[in-house]
Amino acid sequence: MSATESSATLVPPDEGRSWWLREALARPEFAGEDAPPLQGDTAADVAILGGGYTGLWTAYQLKRLDPAVDVVVLEQDICGGGPSGRNGGFVSSFWNELPHLTRQLGDAAALALCRAGEASVEAIGRFCDEHAVDAWFRADGDLGVAASETQIGAWGDLVITAERLGIADDFEVLSGEGVRNLVDSSVFRGGIAGRYGATVQPARLALGLRRVVMEMGVRVHEHTPVTRFGAGSPSVAETPAGTVRSGATVIALNAWAAHWKRFRRAITVRGSYIVLTAAAPERIEEIGWTNGAGLSDYRAALHYVRTTPDGRIAFGVGGMQPDLARSIGPRFAYDEASLRVAIADLHRMFPSFADVPVEAGWGGPIDVSGSHLPFFGTLEGGTVHHGLGYTGNGVGPAHLGGRILGHRALGRYDEVLDLPIVDADPMRFPPEPIRSPGALIANRAIRHKDEVEDRGEQPNPFVDFVARLPRRLGYNLGP
Repeated sequence: MSATESSATLVPPDEGRSWWLREALARPEFAGEDAPPLQGDTAADVAILGGGYTGLWTAYQLKRLDPAVDVVVLEQDICGGGPSGRNGGFVSSFWNELPHLTRQLGDAAALALCRAGEASVEAIGRFCDEHAVDAWFRADGDLGVAASETQIGAWGDLVITAERLGIADDFEVLSGEGVRNLVDSSVFRGGIAGRYGATVQPARLALGLRRVVMEMGVRVHEHTPVTRFGAGSPSVAETPAGTVRSGATVIALNAWAAHWKRFRRAITVRGSYIVLTAAAPERIEEIGWTNGAGLSDYRAALHYVRTTPDGRIAFGVGGMQPDLARSIGPRFAYDEASLRVAIADLHRMFPSFADVPVEAGWGGPIDVSGSHLPFFGTLEGGTVHHGLGYTGNGVGPAHLGGRILGHRALGRYDEVLDLPIVDADPMRFPPEPIRSPGALIANRAIRHKDEVEDRGEQPNPFVDFVARLPRRLGYNLGP
């Protein structure tokens, strides 16, 4: 440690796993039974590629719909080792996207999607209760705050749309003082509180799901990457030591689907990074943050912040891009420069934590869609189904995705199949070699614009132009 660095500003080392995963895996009830790699050839009714939230919720829904269905899950790492065990633990629906949804989909379809998302938040809470999964689930709503002058009133479209649709009572606009009465930070200048939303310990939820589906009879094989896949009847998933032939297949690979030619232009990959403080419950009491509500600001590369039951702050920075992002490399899991940004922003927002040690830091890739919404569908031939594009907001919607994909894989109808995120053509990103350099330039402009505005300054006009370019081109990204 240098003379100018304290334990509160020093970037924590790379521990290989998120703090969430290490905390959960240290407990026998979450470590669970072995799920050894696939050895040899096998057959299944449904093969699921990916052992994160989407894959596990799909397996859960399949077994609820038909306990006799034979389901195999193939996971390249451990279940929850990807974004499902690395995210901020915000269980959100789609309500904060309401103005954009009404413009894109119309009022009726937008409301149907938001209500389906809200039902998934509630269902995750019931799942935790029914299956004794202590995932720290708390449905205390969410809080959006203006953390700079530029962000004041950013919730205006949401308020106007909610009033027009008759649901204004579900949101409360707060003055700067009103926000600070809930969470005291000198940079907060107002905000909006919503009754929707919850928080969880994300790795506990993923590993709890793993336990439950295995108890239901799902065959889970960890450390089993799919090296080659052929769609058909049956579909064939090849792994290093065996194959799975299945009547239906679900692709639930999150950001890793960007490596598949079929999805290469349907999603792009960004990084998101989190730092976690040591437990300091007395400091949490001092700032008045005594409920479990998650908090986010209105930057384009937003901050997302929450507490833990033992009095830590988990502070996340979204929309980061450590390099050209043509593949998912190690810097998505750990990037010192991005963690330094997160620590500095944590201390700007909560200066009373400036001397509290930062004990952990990690990152993860997110699968960004051009519309900011996930999309679900079926490939030609009717046997291969997919769910992708959560854009960093997948904890709640992945449950909805499991319902969609479970019904689709069994060929059964449910009202969720009528939602506008089903069988919608995703926006396509530009091809290489344009996409990666262009995304890097735009992403850095967005971050620079946010940082300048955080300081109360005006961004350079050219930087402002580049930062706004993705949205001008029709993508729901950036300012």
